[in-house]
Amino acid sequence: MQIDFHYYATYCAAFLAGCSHEESLDIAYSAQFVDCCTRTLLSKLKAPLSAATTQLQLELMNARTDLLGLQDITRIWSSFHFLPGNLYADVNHSNRLYKNKFRLICTPNGALVADTVRLAKGGSLQAAGIAMHVLADTWAHRYFAGTPSLVVNNTNSYFYELMPDGTEREVSFRHSPGGADDPEHGIYNNSIYQSSERSIMNLGHGRAGHMPDYSYIRYKYLPAWGGYREIIKDNPHDYMCAFTQMIYAMKYLRGINPEFEIGQYDTEAVAPWEEEIRAILEKRQTDACADWKALGEKLSGREIRPFDLDRYQGEYMSLPEQEKDDSFLGRFFLAAMAQKSMVTNKIFKSGNLLAGFSVDYAEKGFQGIRDFVKLIEAAVKEGGRT
Repeated sequence: MQIDFHYYATYCAAFLAGCSHEESLDIAYSAQFVDCCTRTLLSKLKAPLSAATTQLQLELMNARTDLLGLQDITRIWSSFHFLPGNLYADVNHSNRLYKNKFRLICTPNGALVADTVRLAKGGSLQAAGIAMHVLADTWAHRYFAGTPSLVVNNTNSYFYELMPDGTEREVSFRHSPGGADDPEHGIYNNSIYQSSERSIMNLGHGRAGHMPDYSYIRYKYLPAWGGYREIIKDNPHDYMCAFTQMIYAMKYLRGINPEFEIGQYDTEAVAPWEEEIRAILEKRQTDACADWKALGEKLSGREIRPFDLDRYQGEYMSLPEQEKDDSFLGRFFLAAMAQKSMVTNKIFKSGNLLAGFSVDYAEKGFQGIRDFVKLIEAAVKEGGRT
């Protein structure tokens, strides 16, 4: 997904869940900031590098692809963008490495979705925004995994767009960094084919380009992991599921819904606006920001300020060290580390070492990956206040 859904649509979902205009803005900002919080930015802010929720292309190009490097990549992308759907999925006639990669394939309504939303309960608005980003991406990024893998993430020449008139059109992929997709002629950018299983070109949905990020598109293809059985991806349907599930989840975070259960969607809150929302989702455009923004301002009667990456950076850098955790970005960083720690720990406990070694910091203190030292410090600090 892109800024149109993670920022503007998330604002709409938050407002329909009963959040105020300002609360909705904070949640939406945090949801979009997941796609911006790189180690490059964190270095500039002198913030904990372990709070990284994404990686720049240049960072990935320079990333190590040995065991430790791949584990670092997997921790980031599986925790925030390709949440595994079933860490215990049954995979017959395969070696352990393939089974572990298969079990990282992202699908909606997995146990980790519930864990993600429940982790944000009682937390900051930043934690809620992170949870909404992760939840939404399980719908857009389903069938791809947040670890480099040719066998899991590769696509082949059998890739067709299902057109609105019922016809099928073969998709033409090209690798043109910085080039725009051309939906009118069915030409889309993707990553370069690399036969190496560990190549970062085989991370996530790179081989399918941005097609999973566009709400209007329906397509079919033959993934290698599926035994070359045809997969049909209906983005308008999936994006509506993501939108209504976000409303349901945020009502749980606000205490309106007593529990969060997978497979539940708040279609009632959407009903008065369903026709407009479906029109946005079905519109053939690669950027729906203007339409989602207009809907959000219609819902709240307030102006939705554009996303500004620099908005909170000055505040964070100007505060003394002991006050940074209470700033907007400080709360985001703590929530991001908690999410990464939780997902990494769940992957490790499933017997899968692709995200590295992990021990639950909340139960046993700091052991293993140094990513989460900051969490221990924050917990001690919070305990001191009480």
